[in-house]
Amino acid sequence: VFSKIFSHEALESYLPKIQLVIKDTLRAWSSNPEPINVYHEAQKLTFRMAIRVLLGFRIPDEELGRLFEVYQQFVENVFSLPMDLPFSGYRRGIRARETLQKGLEKAIQEKLQNTQGKDYADALDILIESGKEHGKELTMQELKDGTLELIFAAYATTASASTSLIMQLLKHPRVLEKLREELRSKGILHNGCICEGSLRLDNINGLHYLDCVIKEVLRLFTPISGGYRTVLQTFELDGFQIPKGWSVMYSIRDTHDTAPVFKDVDVFDPDRFGQGRSEDKDGRFHYLPFGGGVRTCLGKHLAKLFLKALAIELASTSRFELATRTFPKITLVPVVHPVDGLKVKFFGLDSNQNEILTGTDAMLGATV
Repeated sequence: VFSKIFSHEALESYLPKIQLVIKDTLRAWSSNPEPINVYHEAQKLTFRMAIRVLLGFRIPDEELGRLFEVYQQFVENVFSLPMDLPFSGYRRGIRARETLQKGLEKAIQEKLQNTQGKDYADALDILIESGKEHGKELTMQELKDGTLELIFAAYATTASASTSLIMQLLKHPRVLEKLREELRSKGILHNGCICEGSLRLDNINGLHYLDCVIKEVLRLFTPISGGYRTVLQTFELDGFQIPKGWSVMYSIRDTHDTAPVFKDVDVFDPDRFGQGRSEDKDGRFHYLPFGGGVRTCLGKHLAKLFLKALAIELASTSRFELATRTFPKITLVPVVHPVDGLKVKFFGLDSNQNEILTGTDAMLGATV
């Protein structure tokens, strides 16, 4: 079922909706007279993308905001020690999960009752249809669990990578300008505007420098540090025997830092993935931001598409600048993110790349 949810056809249908969510968000950021906390706002953005695009829920913005706060409380406490005491993180996490489940059940029921006006099959539609194809009507609890799993998959890691992307574009204006040049040369960006109908999946996949930029962000700032695997067959590594049945953890970050194929590993250099160098092509397991083997991240194509769509919008329709004197330090827990969230001032641009000053209400017309 997940292969259908993240298939080429599904991504093609999600793309216009993803664009709308990103456009709407960047307009809001640009209309804010104060700097924004990019990491916090990126979390809101990826949550909204999951709710509006992946799940197709038509939740009003105010209710969506409340659901986001509850979801954040759930995520913050999900790994708390299981001590069921009053005011404990565990108890707060349980309460948040219950509230979240009620909100999701309401949204699912409304979705099942209101099927009019749909112009694409979202991930939840595919999940429901897959159950019917296998002769099994999914229960409400199964739908809620599947919904929560999809939100979780789309949320934290994508927000982390989105924040890292914005930070690197701020640090490397030449990279941003090179992105704009590629968009112009491919007929996507003209006179400061994205040409109507130019952003199709095949067009985006043909943007080679954009692909290099996203790959380099994920190499240097992989959102999660590693993963666990169960040993299926006893093997030896550097003179040590690892028995069958053991759990082992592999480190994505250490792999990227020590892989011999990468030159100047600490330098942000998208060209390392260009045709002349192709540093990710030497060996199977030197570059693995989404994990490796048969259990590689199923949502990796959606995550990359979202990051590419965000980069295109940032390069085309926004001017942004760091609102602090220096760039913040990076913390690695629970996912990679700047310690202060990254304070950035955004400015909207008109078709001549000039700043535009406009009221929030007029800018927030796009809906999904």
